[in-house]
Amino acid sequence: MGEKREVVQGQVYRHFKGKLYQVITIAHHSETGENLVVYQKLYGDYSSCARPYDMFISEVDREKYPDATQKYRFELITGRTPSFAKTEENPLDNKDFKDVNDYKDSSSLSAKSEVEEIKEHPESKDINPKLVKFLDNKTFKEKANYLKGIRRELDNQLIDNMAASIDVTVDESDDINKRYESLLKCIETRAKYEVDRLR
Repeated sequence: MGEKREVVQGQVYRHFKGKLYQVITIAHHSETGENLVVYQKLYGDYSSCARPYDMFISEVDREKYPDATQKYRFELITGRTPSFAKTEENPLDNKDFKDVNDYKDSSSLSAKSEVEEIKEHPESKDINPKLVKFLDNKTFKEKANYLKGIRRELDNQLIDNMAASIDVTVDESDDINKRYESLLKCIETRAKYEVDRLR
């Protein structure tokens, strides 16, 4: 019997063609009662989409896509529970989540193959490998340190994508340094509460 996959609001998923999406909510069709996953693109126009829950968690159709490297149509790429999820346990200790680097089989990707996949799939050219590395950092302290390390390589789209992935918005400004400082402040604030919670 296959593993039970639960989709949670705020999780970030990678489609098997390489693009990133964030779950907004789980909805119910008003007439059929069917569960739907409502999710937002983390690229381009950031538009929202809906897909039947069962289809969202389904495996890739190997007949249509024999070269797909993922097992599932959408795969969770972060091991974090969203900040607004109701949980009393430490989400960083949740054994149900795995880091992409922990996978050894061909059905999942490591951070290294993430970059290779972006090169292989022309339709995934919008994904910035720096965003994937940012998402792979498990704690907000690690995210803050990573952000400081790539400060000179940031652009407005990357800042917007990073902000969306942690459920914050950064003020619009022509000054990218102000936007960087705003994002860093949000992350460092989360890191402070993360430390307090772990004590």
